Amino acid sequence: MAQSRTDLQTLLEALVPEGGEVYFQPPENISLVYPCIVYGRYISKTQFADGEPYIYSKRYQVTVMDQDPDSLIPDKVALLPKCVHNRSYVVNNLNHDVFNLYF
Repeated sequence: MAQSRTDLQTLLEALVPEGGEVYFQPPENISLVYPCIVYGRYISKTQFADGEPYIYSKRYQVTVMDQDPDSLIPDKVALLPKCVHNRSYVVNNLNHDVFNLYF
């Protein structure tokens, strides 16, 4: 049985230290609390056999945002199954690590 998005929410919340937050597709009008993880649905992946889909995986883009350049949160996210680090960048002294996660 496929795992639900709420299962992913719980999993990500366990990776953020107390005082941090996890947001699913947050609206632009809210102020984020750092450190945080922001994630949303991205392109899904379907594999076929004999012209029929037999594996369908939802893909999420997961972004860790932290003021600490040595944050351990990206390392924890990187160790999740089916997770690949995509890129890192800094905006206004806020470090971003972006991952692609199939869940």
